Amino acid sequence: MYFERTWFGSMTWFLYLAAGVSLAVSAAASREKTKKALKKAWNSFMNVLPALAAMLFLVSISIALLPERVIAALIGEESGFFGQVLASLIGSITLIPAFVAFPMAKVLLEHGAGAAQMAVFVSTLMMVGVATAPLEASFFGWKATLLRNGMAYFYSFVVGYVVWLAVTAWI
Repeated sequence: MYFERTWFGSMTWFLYLAAGVSLAVSAAASREKTKKALKKAWNSFMNVLPALAAMLFLVSISIALLPERVIAALIGEESGFFGQVLASLIGSITLIPAFVAFPMAKVLLEHGAGAAQMAVFVSTLMMVGVATAPLEASFFGWKATLLRNGMAYFYSFVVGYVVWLAVTAWI
């Protein structure tokens, strides 16, 4: 929690401020182009809103049904390497867009998941595609697909270890 209130909170406000200043600069430069860009952004938001709402609903139901102690036991800091393997398996087989994965990882962190486990989860979610492997193999062949996914799977554990080192050194 201390980590979130200091660094993440400051970064969030910095990003809001940067977006506001950039919008003001854009509007000063060209009001019409800014209006057109905002309209495109709104349409993009409306396109992803159903998927985002559905995923947030599923995550909320999962969080409500799974007590914190169960989440902590399965993918918490104390779960160790087993938790990382479990998170990597879930991340490898699920298809969740990044804009849903990051908020979901944050919610899981707030409910007992470990930072290294969430790093492995998000990393495998983004880089390893069990469900998309047949499609990838049709373009690149099975050898390249298995090699790329295997290397990405291994690299996810490196990411988890680096995140664990950073978090333990930071806090």
